[in-house]
Amino acid sequence: MSQSQKRTTLSLSKNSASDANRNRADSKATGQNKAKRASGKPNNKGGKGKAPFKKDTSNKNAPKRSSGSQKPSGSKRTGGSQRNKNTVKPAAGLHPRNQHTGRYDFELLVAALPELKAHLIKNPVGEDTINFSDPLAVKLLNKALLAHHYGVKHWDIPVGYLCPPIPGRADYIHRVADILNSDGQGEPYNHQSVKALDIGVGANCIYPIIGATEYKWRCTGSDVDPVSVKAANFIAASNVNLKGKIKARLQADSESIFKGVIKDNERYDVTICNPPFHSSLEEAEKGTQRKLDNLAANRAKKAGQTFKPEAKKAKQNKPTLNFGGQKAELWCPGGEAAFIMKMARESQLFATQVLWFTTLISKKDNVDMLRSELGKLKAKQVKVVEMSQGQKVSRFVAWTFMDDGQRQEWIALK
Repeated sequence: MSQSQKRTTLSLSKNSASDANRNRADSKATGQNKAKRASGKPNNKGGKGKAPFKKDTSNKNAPKRSSGSQKPSGSKRTGGSQRNKNTVKPAAGLHPRNQHTGRYDFELLVAALPELKAHLIKNPVGEDTINFSDPLAVKLLNKALLAHHYGVKHWDIPVGYLCPPIPGRADYIHRVADILNSDGQGEPYNHQSVKALDIGVGANCIYPIIGATEYKWRCTGSDVDPVSVKAANFIAASNVNLKGKIKARLQADSESIFKGVIKDNERYDVTICNPPFHSSLEEAEKGTQRKLDNLAANRAKKAGQTFKPEAKKAKQNKPTLNFGGQKAELWCPGGEAAFIMKMARESQLFATQVLWFTTLISKKDNVDMLRSELGKLKAKQVKVVEMSQGQKVSRFVAWTFMDDGQRQEWIALK
């Protein structure tokens, strides 16, 4: 802790006893994943003034969607001198400000990216969709979504790199914005002044893109892979609405997370991370096969057929993940558990340079482990935020080493 105290440029009063929980996260989700197709222009200006934080924002005009990913957690006490039962459980569905509620509107998406049309197929009930097992089709869908919703016209990733489902990624950003809003004492956070750090930005640069276009955040991304850093910076430089808002930097030490990335004179309002969750290449490939089997089983069910996994596996010796992914994006020694524990310990070194740390957690069992560790590290507040999308539930953990008074001082200095 003393190391970070030397680095900080902010004077903060120490160990205030204030412990008011400010859980005001927006939890009214809108629409269902099976809602009928929407039309018209999407509401994609989440960063303008206070408009995106009105309680009645239902995003009625956003094109609708039908698939995605995400997961939940229990409600154990946090550790430290202030123990909080602090689990946010929103209503089912995507965040109210998420533009991707309901089914994808392929008519609008094809208008944004005509190239996508050649990859459209019909589902068993005659609706437009794509083959989500086809990596090229998935990438073109992402390009269309980014062009239509976020004004990002120039986006691509190197072959084999992670191409993530955008709706779930957007939900994480919107709910992180709610964490910041919870410190606003009834007023929306000044999002245009937010500096966000994405740990493991990847070649796709998805989180900074959404943060910059929806909230006008200024985002820094870090990655241990030079190709990912180069690709992310190229995307930022190629789009007018991203210039000056996103920069990616190389993490030269693969054993570190924040060290070497957060500089002595830097302060961040929030950090975000989608950690690698497999512990080996073999485990990652098994996870890939399960996803492919699930997609095939779902297609067979809709067609009234029976899916046989063994027949599928006999046809492919090595599975190809529809969403791609390199080593650093999918697995690391010790998997998700080891990664987030290291993140928690390093975060203490930057306790006064970061307002809120956050990370997605794929495995529910890892939530309690992280909470326990953060308690030992004397985190002042820990929040677990659940997100649901269809039948899938995901969660992220947010923590801060600043008490209420210190966080208000931070906000006052912005």
